[in-house]
Amino acid sequence: MLTLADIQQAAARVRGQVLEPPCVESRTLSELTGAQVFLKFENLQFTASFKERGACNKLVQLTPDERARGVIAMSAGNHAQGVAYHAQRLGIPATIVMPSFTPGVKVARTRGFGAQVILHGATLEAAYTHARQLADEKNLVFVHPYNDAAIMAGQGTAALEMLAQQPGLDALVVPVGGGGLIAGMATAAKAIQPGITVVGVQTRRFPAMVNLMQGTQLEQGVSTIAEGIAVGAPGPECVELIRRNVDDFLLVDEGDIEQAIVLLLEIEKTLVEGAGAAALAALLRHRERLAGKKVGMVLSGGNIDPMLLAAIIERGMVRSGRLVRIVVSTRDVPGSLARITALVADCGANVDEVHHQRAFTLLAAQNVEIEMVLQTRGHEHVTELIERLRGAGLEVRLVQ
Repeated sequence: MLTLADIQQAAARVRGQVLEPPCVESRTLSELTGAQVFLKFENLQFTASFKERGACNKLVQLTPDERARGVIAMSAGNHAQGVAYHAQRLGIPATIVMPSFTPGVKVARTRGFGAQVILHGATLEAAYTHARQLADEKNLVFVHPYNDAAIMAGQGTAALEMLAQQPGLDALVVPVGGGGLIAGMATAAKAIQPGITVVGVQTRRFPAMVNLMQGTQLEQGVSTIAEGIAVGAPGPECVELIRRNVDDFLLVDEGDIEQAIVLLLEIEKTLVEGAGAAALAALLRHRERLAGKKVGMVLSGGNIDPMLLAAIIERGMVRSGRLVRIVVSTRDVPGSLARITALVADCGANVDEVHHQRAFTLLAAQNVEIEMVLQTRGHEHVTELIERLRGAGLEVRLVQ
C-alpha cells in the first residue's frame, strides 16, 4: 500500500527533473466560485501535464537490463508524452500505443520526443490490450498510466508541493480518470493534514469511478472533450487508496468544462485541456459544496487541439452573449440592409455574418428575413440592441 514515505522518496527522485509549478490564488475565480481558489499550474510542465511526475519516478528506478530492453506505454496523450520525454532524456527506447481519437497535437508531440507511436483502437481499453500484447511479444517494460505504485507516488508529489506552498488549504479538488493522480495526492494530503477534504471530479460521460465508489449505475458515453479522464475502468491498485482517502466525488457536464476552459484562458491567461479544467468546472457547478473554503485545484494538463480550442472559445462567446444570432424581417427593397446595419453599428455591435433568406420563409414574397451573427458586449447589450431595432419598427427575434 502506497505511503507518504513512498511519495517523499519519489519527490527526491524527480527533484530537478520536473518543474515545481506555483500554487497561487486567483482572486477573480474566488469571487466567481465563492471559495478561496488556489491553482496548481501543472499545465506548465515541459510536456504540459502532471503525468511527467509519475513517468519520471517510474523510469529512473528501472534496472540497466530494463532500460536496455525499452519501455512501452498506453495513453491518450499526456502519459505518452511524459514517458516519451523522460525515456528520451534517460536514453531508454520507448514505444507508445495511443487510441485513434487522440488529438493530433498530442500525437505529434509524442513523436517529437523520439518515441515510436502506434495508433490503435477506438477506446483506451483497446489500446491498452494491444500495448500489453506488444509488451509480451517484444519483452518491453510496460509503464501503466495509473495502476502502478511508482506512478501514483510520482503523481502524489504534486500534493506535497501544494501543501508546502499553501499549508492552510481546506480542500483539494482533483480530476479523476483511472485514479493515479487522486490516489497519490490524497494519500500524501491525508498523511500530512488529516482534516483536509479531497474531492474527485469526473465528467458525466465517463463516471466509472463515481459508479464504483457511490454504487450508481450511470451510463458511460463514447466521447468527451476531457479525453484525458475518459477512462472506462479505474485502476485496481488505485481504488483502495481512493476509498480510504477521498471524501467525495462530483460530476460535471461538457458545457461546464467548456466554460471553465474559457474562464481560465480569459482570467488567468492560461491554457488548459478538458481534463485540466474539470476541477474548476466542478467548483462552478457545485458552488455550495466548498463555499467559503480554501481550495486547491489541479490544472492537470494543457494539451488541447487548436481546432477544438477555437470551437470552445466560440461556443463560450455564445453562452456569454458576446456572439448572437438574430433574424430581422423587413421589406426586400434597396437600402433595407444598410439601414439595419447602421442601427447595429449605432448600438455598438459588430456584424460577423449576414444571410438573406427569401425562399425558406413564410413571409410575404416582397419581404425578406436577414439572419445576422453579431459580436456584442454581453446579454444586456443584446437586449439593448433588440429594443433599438424593434423601436425602429423592425421585426426581430433572437435565435438560440
